[in-house]
Amino acid sequence: MKTILMVAEKPSLAQSIAKILSRGNMSSRKGLNGACSVHEYTGSFTGQSAHFKMTSVCGHVMTLDFIGKYNSWDKVDPAELFSKAPTEKKEANPKLAMVKFLQVEGRGCDCIVLWLDCDKEGENICFEVLDAVLPVMNKPRGSEKTIYRAKFSSITDTDICNAMNHLGEPNRNEALSVDARQELDLRIGCAFTRFQTKYFQGKYGNLDSSLISFGPCQTPTLGFCVERHDKIQSFKPETYWVLQAKVNPEKESSLTLDWDRVRVFDREVAQMFLNMTKTAKEAKVESVSKKEKVKQRPLALNTVEMLRVASAALGMGPQHAMQIAERLYTQGYISYPRTETTHYPENFDLKGCLRQQANNPYWADTVKALLSEGVNRPRKGHDAGDHPPITPMRAATEAELGGDGWRLYEYITRHFIATVSADCKYLQTTISFSIGPERFTCIGKVVTSPGFTEVMPWHSIPLEESLPHCEKGDLFPVGEIKLLEKQTSPPDYLTEAELITLMEKHGIGTDASIPVHINNICQRNYVTVESGRRLKPTNLGIVLVHGYYKIDAELVLPTIRSAVEKQLNLIALGKANYHQVLEHTLDIFKRKFHYFVDSIAGMDELMEVSFSPLAATGKPLSRCGKCHRFMKYIQAKPSRLHCSHCDDTYSLPQNGTIKLYKELRCPLDDFELVLWSSGSRGKSYPLCPYCYNHPPFRDMKKGMGCNECTHPTCQHSLGMLGIGQCVECEGGVLVLDPTSGPKWKMACNKCNVIVHFFENAHKVRVSPETCDSCEAALVAVDFNKARSPLPGDQTQHSGCVFCDPVFQDLVELKHAAMRHPMHRGGQGRRQGRGRGKGRRPGGRLNPKKPKDKMAALAAYFV
Repeated sequence: MKTILMVAEKPSLAQSIAKILSRGNMSSRKGLNGACSVHEYTGSFTGQSAHFKMTSVCGHVMTLDFIGKYNSWDKVDPAELFSKAPTEKKEANPKLAMVKFLQVEGRGCDCIVLWLDCDKEGENICFEVLDAVLPVMNKPRGSEKTIYRAKFSSITDTDICNAMNHLGEPNRNEALSVDARQELDLRIGCAFTRFQTKYFQGKYGNLDSSLISFGPCQTPTLGFCVERHDKIQSFKPETYWVLQAKVNPEKESSLTLDWDRVRVFDREVAQMFLNMTKTAKEAKVESVSKKEKVKQRPLALNTVEMLRVASAALGMGPQHAMQIAERLYTQGYISYPRTETTHYPENFDLKGCLRQQANNPYWADTVKALLSEGVNRPRKGHDAGDHPPITPMRAATEAELGGDGWRLYEYITRHFIATVSADCKYLQTTISFSIGPERFTCIGKVVTSPGFTEVMPWHSIPLEESLPHCEKGDLFPVGEIKLLEKQTSPPDYLTEAELITLMEKHGIGTDASIPVHINNICQRNYVTVESGRRLKPTNLGIVLVHGYYKIDAELVLPTIRSAVEKQLNLIALGKANYHQVLEHTLDIFKRKFHYFVDSIAGMDELMEVSFSPLAATGKPLSRCGKCHRFMKYIQAKPSRLHCSHCDDTYSLPQNGTIKLYKELRCPLDDFELVLWSSGSRGKSYPLCPYCYNHPPFRDMKKGMGCNECTHPTCQHSLGMLGIGQCVECEGGVLVLDPTSGPKWKMACNKCNVIVHFFENAHKVRVSPETCDSCEAALVAVDFNKARSPLPGDQTQHSGCVFCDPVFQDLVELKHAAMRHPMHRGGQGRRQGRGRGKGRRPGGRLNPKKPKDKMAALAAYFV
């Protein structure tokens, strides 16, 4: 019996597909990484009995990155990133151990069926899975086929079974186009980002952005927003005049007429027209025309249109809308949400999809009428050859989906019903009047057949005042004629919907990446989202774009990226060579980078006008160890300390508060220590600004505080305050927080585990002695006399936090409450207390965990 491994893109997708193919007769178990399940069943494959194992990945298995020293901003010239810096594929999420998991499940399998999402990214993940699994699979016999690709657009029984019966092969060219895009974005983005971030953050203190990033797609996206801002700023309003007339067809009704000249910009000319018409007492009907008009039903829904509507009508950001759409897809409610196609294939089961909606109270009547009277063939749209348009695949209720999920599903469903409905028809009546020598018009519309607007009422023809019955030559008394003075108004800031339209028009990004680029410019503090989801550029965003225009306009204009996207599409079609496209594009941007570096003074001149230099920013906090003058603490992201006398800047851990630590100094460099804290319920630790940026010992890395410092005698170091190995992470050490009293705690110096203890103690001190059972450092505690847990009048006790019976009940393990992921955190070897009694500075900390207490603490979070 053959064993078939099947891999989907997400765990929920794997479960749904396995349930359909096994008809529910399957067994499930958790995989070794805990994130992915394995669903097993027996069936037939290519006419033979087979054992199926269905599992999944969690998106991309691998990610592209530079190797070794090229990841360091300080050691490498950004110019080297264009060609010299080697890249490698690394696991996208090492904690998931996805490669190991796939190899364990793939070992001994005969064939593999790839159920990854059917787009270019999905094809790329196919080959990531194959790279992991093929070495451990059984070798094929002769020319036997072992690799299969399933193509599907929705999670329905019909689509999944059809995909299983018509298996193909993964597309290497599409995967290569993704590899090319990843490498281009990595090399170009990192080079420009590193250079301009270091250059400008080294000069200005109030940029308020931790990263001054550049992206081949992100920057043109920002450019559209700033271009609109510039039009608003340069706009000069002009005064114009409009002649407005009202006629009274009946005694108590009036009709407002539109002037055929629309408007004039000369006051005297406008006054002349007013004088010419003022004398007329009656308006004469010059013509009456009636014409039946049609408002066409919408084209079938693709990704870009869905994102536009989600932003403009539903108030959802593009990335949020895309996440909801993906969830609806994996749950089987809609078809694949990433598609450029607006045309249904001839064999698409429109009636089947429509029948699914026949019982929903919101549109049941419309659907039943369509099914009985006949479905209209959708308009012919664009067939991009990828996936069918976004379509509801099964019925749902508001209670099932809730909130934003229901609102997006409701729109998708109404849009689909509208595409198979009739067009909206209305009768338009146009009456032309003359008042003196001037012509005026009024238009009225009456709906004759609402068509698709019944299910999309926001597209319905607005109710207007009814026009009087009249014929050519009829006369109506003139009610009033007046001159209105108005002013031209500037355009408004771009909405997300308008920006998406511009990006699609100019070929910036793909249907999948457009939401990411818009989200990036928001997160980088280049634009802010105002009411109506309008994107208003910040000072930083404006200065950056103006700077790019000043140095090299092609860095911000959409033309060059659009050309690159076309080349990437040619790779996907097998019409362009991967290496040639990569080499040619990188050569262009390398030249642009060198010119940008040489011309950076042009952008710097703009920065000087908008931002303050480091020396003029921040407030005095701690003393420099070199000149002993106060350094200034700059709170704007990224927070840092700056010594204006030495002209040195020292980075600090982010996403927390910084304050002076008791005016204590580092014994190595005489810098005053500062205390970083993530809040009352989080972690805190002291650090030396100089050591944090320039590690004093070989086994330390940049970004380590005193709780990771291996200094053998400093009272703030890991050697003095380290207590025991962390109960959760590998290599972390629980370190006493000397500032936490009277609610004492120790915290892991690697992960976010916190242990609360000794709430009623005056003093807690880490002893040089260690526990015989677990080799954790002993702790000496001086309790409050009135609330001491010790017998009699005793207030002092020394013992192991984990093993001592007096201390055990006082220990409570928690996770730190953090607003954001912590700073990078220490990595590499953790050093502290060694084995045996006493202290052995620099020794490896690896205590044996006692079976009872440590296991209980670890189980707290399982």
